[in-house]
Amino acid sequence: MPYIGTSPSNGVRRKHTYTATASQTSFSGAGAEGATLSYTDSNFVDVYQNGVKLSEADYTSTSGTAIVLAQGASVNDIVEVVVYDVFSVADTVSASEGGTFSGAVTFSGGATGIGFPSGTSMLFQQTAAPTGWTKQTTHNDKALRIITGTVGTGGSVAFSTALGSGATVAGGSVSGSPDGSNLSVSMSGNISNTTLSTSQIPSHSHPLTIYAPYYNAGGVAGYNGPSQGTINTGNTGGGGSHNHGHNLSGSLSGNIGAGNLAVGASTAAINVNYVDFIIANKD
Repeated sequence: MPYIGTSPSNGVRRKHTYTATASQTSFSGAGAEGATLSYTDSNFVDVYQNGVKLSEADYTSTSGTAIVLAQGASVNDIVEVVVYDVFSVADTVSASEGGTFSGAVTFSGGATGIGFPSGTSMLFQQTAAPTGWTKQTTHNDKALRIITGTVGTGGSVAFSTALGSGATVAGGSVSGSPDGSNLSVSMSGNISNTTLSTSQIPSHSHPLTIYAPYYNAGGVAGYNGPSQGTINTGNTGGGGSHNHGHNLSGSLSGNIGAGNLAVGASTAAINVNYVDFIIANKD
């Protein structure tokens, strides 16, 4: 059945021992144990005089801070006041029903069965692993790849080498998808003026058509008579190779598979922003 009155489910027992002076009736303050006498309910107070429990008619317990004997004690009598008090536990989280901690919780002796299982790997944007974690150094200067299958590692070029600072393409720019599936190259400039020598011109001849002369009515000779045939001049030119300094203006675009595109760090580079992370395992 329900308890009627002050619930003793959470209680504390405090003893206060006093040595009486001649005819002393009131006992309060700190006893021999050092605790100051106080109580909230006289029903939870027991008073002993020289080891004999007194009845409630032998003392008064109404002030909450003192016990007053009905008859004065003799000198050196031992008066013991035992207080049974109750208290309520507030601001707690139930072990069986759970709850929420609104503030930080520190476990000086550690905690088991909560948080991440031992061996769990996680990324942290800090130099040292947090408490309870161990920094892993197996992987360094690598990029991250998201997959749906079994995890692994690959590649042979360090992240900072592949995507670090370097020279750019001279006279233009290169852009496109990282895998080379959409490549765009732009170039600009002009062709240098170059006068070719005979030896630089490929060997060739020139055709010459011969026309018969005629005279018009005035006796003036002309050279637009019937054609008499065509002859070629002798070949000239050395046919050697030669170079022209030039810059082109225009653009190229198309699709190139990743396996067909190789750009060295000395000819092109992608200076991409990055954020460093570490991998740490739960202890």
